[in-house]
Amino acid sequence: MTNSSGSQQVVPALDIIKRLSLCAAYIVVSASLIRFNKYLMTKDRFPYSMFLTSCHMSMSFSLCLVLYLVKPGAFPGVVNCEGKRMLVLKWMAPIGVAFSVSLYTSNQAYMYCSVTFLQFMKEGNVIIAFLMSCAAGLQAMNRVRCAIIAWIIAGSAMAVSGEVNFVFVGFVYQLISQLAECSRAVMGEVVLSGGGLKLDPLSYTLFVAPACLAVLVGGIIATWDPAIPGALATWWPYVLPNALLAFVLNMLVATIIKEMSAVGFILAGVCKDIALVLFSAVVFAEVVTAHQCFGFMVALGGVFFWSFLRASPDSQAAMLAARLLQMPPESKMPNENTVLLPQTSSTKV
Repeated sequence: MTNSSGSQQVVPALDIIKRLSLCAAYIVVSASLIRFNKYLMTKDRFPYSMFLTSCHMSMSFSLCLVLYLVKPGAFPGVVNCEGKRMLVLKWMAPIGVAFSVSLYTSNQAYMYCSVTFLQFMKEGNVIIAFLMSCAAGLQAMNRVRCAIIAWIIAGSAMAVSGEVNFVFVGFVYQLISQLAECSRAVMGEVVLSGGGLKLDPLSYTLFVAPACLAVLVGGIIATWDPAIPGALATWWPYVLPNALLAFVLNMLVATIIKEMSAVGFILAGVCKDIALVLFSAVVFAEVVTAHQCFGFMVALGGVFFWSFLRASPDSQAAMLAARLLQMPPESKMPNENTVLLPQTSSTKV
């Protein structure tokens, strides 16, 4: 994969910097929203996870709609979907269900478990998303990837070891959230990269938000609490910026899935989870050992190496890893840029 151009090496480097910058922004925004949600989701503040999640989706849909009316050119995916309403519905309905379930159950889990414990559980997302992606034909299982997954898990295991206050109800809520989140990420990768749509992040959010909101409205009706209006009147100065932060996070998530794949997004989440644990230790004086700090660095290195292989699958480092793991030297082995999912075609036999 060499070009005659002498500037070829600059492109992968810029690509890597872009992906790492996206990961850094995602870590900061996501960790901030998690702490913000944890603050609100207490019985004496705003403990209405279904309504809070609906506020997030309402804000995302409203802002995307305003942006579309002001600058429709920023939504090329909408043009690509003309005449494909049924295809859009086919994907957005299950994504909306998975997204709403993920958001509701994750917010609900804050009422039972500490942020640290929930981040410990999320390390399993790496394996869940990778296996789901392989089943969907989005990822190819090979020794290098298995080794990197093991690398990440080993570092995460070192970083998240410690005592936890186990609450079974919170554990179940978080487990459901992780399964739904990984399902949403894998389906999102199909929609953002193929599946006959190839949406951009803004168009993706514009389509997903109302689908998710429709599910949440049904949930609000089923779980309505007469105390919600009064609590909203008191806490709206906090709910509003919380919803704005959720919109920024939704945009970052869609962009990372498109740029780095569903598994890449989950791996970035691993770094976010560990960073959040370290942040909690500094701010809330929780004990973090040197052993845990070392584990964080190990996991972070694995995520960065995965991102590097995503940007430069034919690099010397990738070839060296393949040789060390005795992978067959096939020149056309599938990588993350290989389209494994069958593409829709209008060709007639």
